[in-house]
Amino acid sequence: MTERYTRRPVLAALALTLATAIPHHGAGAHAAGANDAPAVLVVGQGGLGDQSYNDLGVAGFRRGLRLNNLPGRVVETASVVAEGADILQQAATSGAGLVVDLEYSHGPVMQDVAPLFPRCHFVILNQVVTGANITSIMFEEHEGSYLAGVLAAQVMRDGHAPGLRAHRALGVIGGTRSVGIDKFIAGFIQGARSVAPDIAVRVAYADSFNDPAKGLQMADVMYNGGVGIIYAVAGVTSVGVIHAAQDSGLYAIGVDQDEDALAPGHVLTSMLKHTDVAIERIIQTYHDGAIANLPVLHMGLSEGGVGLSPMAYTRALVPPSALAAVEAARRDIIAGLVKVWNVATEGYPEFMR
Repeated sequence: MTERYTRRPVLAALALTLATAIPHHGAGAHAAGANDAPAVLVVGQGGLGDQSYNDLGVAGFRRGLRLNNLPGRVVETASVVAEGADILQQAATSGAGLVVDLEYSHGPVMQDVAPLFPRCHFVILNQVVTGANITSIMFEEHEGSYLAGVLAAQVMRDGHAPGLRAHRALGVIGGTRSVGIDKFIAGFIQGARSVAPDIAVRVAYADSFNDPAKGLQMADVMYNGGVGIIYAVAGVTSVGVIHAAQDSGLYAIGVDQDEDALAPGHVLTSMLKHTDVAIERIIQTYHDGAIANLPVLHMGLSEGGVGLSPMAYTRALVPPSALAAVEAARRDIIAGLVKVWNVATEGYPEFMR
């Protein structure tokens, strides 16, 4: 069940909704010491239907509930940023034992709210928030983005893909200028410049995760200005970037889930961020009663948390040398031979200042 959040609903009714949203067959189905209180998932900016981060999170949440026989609900609101404290407090006071929050801006809010509800465990993604009843999920998006940058620069240098001989620059369109988005961008630029140190990478921000028309307009400007491949890190706004790639006969790179089929032959690859796998793992850990011992869940290349799509529609456009370079980079990152810059922990590199 997906619930549209309204400000300060009657808590008794909310508790009833929470308990009955997904069938639950009783505590007898669980091992001793397991948690079986309901779980709540808060949808982030961009909302459901983004074919990306939020949709993946909901899929993993529902799968985790089903596999662990837990009740739960999904909360979505257009005012998710402004109403963060209310949303978290209402979830905790309505009987939830676990609240998973996909909204990045709720980090400081969660740090304030969580101590007020010690019987509820809170989970935040893409940042580290400390607290006795808080778990942070940290994806190493910079590692997967590095691979995307290596691939893009190799394909650009090879020049085999149609249209690229006259379009020699790379582009990035981010949803907002923020640490969470710039973590992708820094990794992409570093990966591209590991292949071609002088390659131009043009970066712009849409200031929206839910505006495909703006994404298309911005991408058109980039493509008309000589960009051949755009890394789209902007939620639903990225859908417009991908359509522009198809219209122009050029290329985009998707993020979060496999977006290659949105414009077959024009999405070079997608940088997969397995939000669904991470949240399913969190649900399992919560159900097993072990979540209090997990302050941070890391999901990088070595944990299978990030990676590139299989390029089902573009494999013929990618030279074997590019695939070999991506695989070599993947191995070197896992082995610690290549260190990818992490904006979240190291601040901004010189090439992004």
